[in-house]
Amino acid sequence: MKLPEMTRPAVDAVESRLTYTNGDSRTVYASSVEVPFPEGRLIVSRTDLDGILTHANDAFVELSGWERDDLIGMPHHILRHPDMPKAAFKDLWETVSQGQKWHGYVKNLRKDGAYYWVYATAVPNIRQGKIAGYTSVRRKPSRTRINELIPVYRQWLDQEQTQTQAKEKTAP
Repeated sequence: MKLPEMTRPAVDAVESRLTYTNGDSRTVYASSVEVPFPEGRLIVSRTDLDGILTHANDAFVELSGWERDDLIGMPHHILRHPDMPKAAFKDLWETVSQGQKWHGYVKNLRKDGAYYWVYATAVPNIRQGKIAGYTSVRRKPSRTRINELIPVYRQWLDQEQTQTQAKEKTAP
């Protein structure tokens, strides 16, 4: 299912065009408004093999700013923030598709353009010896670790942009 374009929020926001690994793209608006991760809560979601949301718990729905009916059936990358490098998600998918557990810090984009950080654990759901989908549990992240990762993610994004520009220059 194709992702909806975002509506420009009432607050100042940076417009970005994101292209996802499946080739889809959309315009998103990211503001500087951070929504704190709720104390004592866990965000839980499940996806099918293609990353399409099949379950979202109440905390996921509330923090994302979306309605549950708008989330189920959508690609999980509906929450992708433009500050997140593709390399982080490449590592996630490579890890879980090999049947292993993945951990990482992720900056997510809310429907209203605000953002929130999570510490995510993603695991494959094994049924009859085969991966049938994935479950992700997110909890409150370490602010110290976020502050350490922000410049690393910025560097990765800069490298990705340089690689993209180099490819565009050599394309016929």
